[in-house]
This record gives sequence, structure tokens and C-alpha cells, in this order.
Amino acid sequence: MRVVLAEDLFLLRDGLIRMLQAYDFEVVAAVDTGPDLLQALLTERPDVAVVDVRLPPTFTDEGLQAALEARRQIPGLPVLVLSQYVEQLYAKELLADGSGAIGYLLKDRVFDPDQFVETVHRVAAGGTALDPQVIAMLVNNTGRSKPLERLTPREREVLELMAEGRSNGAIAERMVITERAVKKHTANIFLKLDLPPSEEDHRRVLAVLAFLEVAPS
Repeated sequence: MRVVLAEDLFLLRDGLIRMLQAYDFEVVAAVDTGPDLLQALLTERPDVAVVDVRLPPTFTDEGLQAALEARRQIPGLPVLVLSQYVEQLYAKELLADGSGAIGYLLKDRVFDPDQFVETVHRVAAGGTALDPQVIAMLVNNTGRSKPLERLTPREREVLELMAEGRSNGAIAERMVITERAVKKHTANIFLKLDLPPSEEDHRRVLAVLAFLEVAPS
């Protein structure tokens, strides 16, 4: 699997390269600025990009904006964004096109190689993965939208795990229920959020968007 990596801290970038290579990824480009990231993504067209939000020259959101621009030019380009802090706006911007293949993790997660690599694979396969701390922040927010208020506490729990990118099997294991029960909960979630019939993966992305209170463009 071909990866473009963007990280301005040399030691972390080198560590990520070594980790990815140890798990049989091919790092086709490793850059440290926003402009270089955009060029690498458009030139290499990788299977997945692993991107630090804040890159030179201004250390604001150059990595995020380069990734978003690349996705505009290469629709569906899988992007996993790494951030030092929880920023709900970043998650909203990433998911706003409704196409999935997006992940948002805190940098601390890279110290758990198995979890990190699993997330890279999930995003590369077109899935969505949000950091549990992002989910926790969203759950604690007030002023939830009316469709979400229709969900039962159990359905909300399923939706939170869905937002983390977990499969039905993984959700069932986490909640200690059957996979059949998870499918029933997800069907109710889709119905209560007024999501039209379509491929389940697409409806899962739309459900996560509803959770983030984002409307796809």
C-alpha cells in the first residue's frame, strides 16, 4: 500500500516512516510543508495520505487545507489526519463532502502501532475513523439536532462506535451484544436520521455526518 506522509517534526516523521515500513507500507513521499504535501499527493496519487494538520510555513492548518484541496482534485482520496489537539472543526471540514475515506486521530494514537495501522487500513479501504476523544467531545456538546434526539441511548452508543469506524462485528463485541442486534440498531439509526436507501457504507458516513451536525455539500 502506497503512503504519502506529511509531518514537520523530523523525529516523528522518521518514526512514522519506520513504523509504516515495518507493517509493509511503501512510503512514496515524506514531506514537511503544506505546498510539498499537495504536490506529492497530486503527483503520487497514493492509496492513503497520513497528514499532520499544522505544517510550515504558518503552522495553522496547512496540512488539512492541502489534503482538502487534493481531495477536490482527486475525489475520494483517502486521508488520515493527525492532530495534537481535539478540533471539532477539522473533523467537520474533512467529512463535509460525504464521501468517506477520512480519519482524524490525535497524535498520541501513533504510540499504539496496531491501532494506528488498523486505522490507516480502514481509511484506505474507504472507511471513516474518528478519535474517541473527538467522539466524547461531541457527545458532551449541547444543542443536538432534532433527528439525533430521536435516537435511544443504545442507538447513540452504536452511532458513537460507528463514528470511530468500527464494523458491526467490532461494535457487537464492544457492547456485548449480537451482530444481529447491531444491525437492528443501525437500521433504526438510518430510519430515524431520514437516510435514504443506498449502500450501507455510504449511509454510515451520512450517519456520522449527522452526528457531527454537518450537511454534505
